[in-house]
Amino acid sequence: MTVNESISDLPALRERMVEIGRLMYDRKLIVATEGNMSARLSDGNILITPAGMCKGMMKPGDLVIVDPQGRRIDGTREPSSELKMHLTALTRRPDVGACVHGHPSCATTFAILGIPLTPEGVPEFDTTIGSIPLAPYAKPSTAAVGESIAELLDNTDAILLERHGVLTVGADLDSAYFKMETVERFAEMIWRALSFAGGDMPSPDELDELFDLDTLPATQAPASRRGGKRHSPPGRKHGV
Repeated sequence: MTVNESISDLPALRERMVEIGRLMYDRKLIVATEGNMSARLSDGNILITPAGMCKGMMKPGDLVIVDPQGRRIDGTREPSSELKMHLTALTRRPDVGACVHGHPSCATTFAILGIPLTPEGVPEFDTTIGSIPLAPYAKPSTAAVGESIAELLDNTDAILLERHGVLTVGADLDSAYFKMETVERFAEMIWRALSFAGGDMPSPDELDELFDLDTLPATQAPASRRGGKRHSPPGRKHGV
């Protein structure tokens, strides 16, 4: 499936972005005017959520279209203040068709504490999303945020933004959104496990068996584990 092929016409994509905004708001992945989303269009331009507006209350006409350099070409509102971060992700990863940024409570708590999430010991997450590295703190809404995630994006589809929130990317909007849900679900489970002192974790060899290419095609593995190997994000701090 090509980028955003599942929603090929612009009106449908606008409707879907509005719907996902409501889902994020209803599921408390964002509150008030937090969060933002973007999707690459077939002509190379980008559909993005507006700045300063509750994403649970958007209408299709509130969305903004910018060109690949971030210049607004359609819409009456200002594009998201995190536009630079979205441009970095979409430029760095040609396979990425959409980005979702939120502040889910549990995952953002790990980001505030400066702790990346490594799903070793939780096979379902290790085989679907892989390691979730921590990008060093960068002032929100600045180009520094894009710089902080650029290298990490080469090996992952989900990043904790230190003292900030979470960024997920995918081939299309649904994929990026579902990864945001998965990150928060995983963070909640790890938090509870730590609260109860947890259990035994599988060894690295046991984890590698999960990615035997005879049973799991490489294309189905998370970005951090493609090729059947773990990729250690650069500059990674201690994880859980």
